[in-house]
Amino acid sequence: MADWYARPVFPVADVSGALEFYCDSLGFSEDWRFGEEDDIHAAQVSRDGCEVLLRKLPGKAGTGLVFLSLDPEQLDLLREEYEDSGVALEDGWWGYQLMEVLDPDGNRLQFAYPAE
Repeated sequence: MADWYARPVFPVADVSGALEFYCDSLGFSEDWRFGEEDDIHAAQVSRDGCEVLLRKLPGKAGTGLVFLSLDPEQLDLLREEYEDSGVALEDGWWGYQLMEVLDPDGNRLQFAYPAE
């Protein structure tokens, strides 16, 4: 059986602004973009094997969600990195503790802490 390859698509109002947030604040790298410099239609960012597509869909911006699992030590380091750089974090709950990051459009990255 073949392995599946998947990546979330986050609808955003402004791809340039989203790229700035993901690259400058969250430590992602830009892999590629589609469109003109002043009118980017889509772009992909990645960090440590996690790829996210940012797509210009103003009417649907902020409806994306990705659920990420990291080793507890890695998650603690990521929380510290984000807190040190001023990224707004929220604590959530989905049967266990979550660390949530909202991008400027309202798309959610949810990082799960292992269940006790």
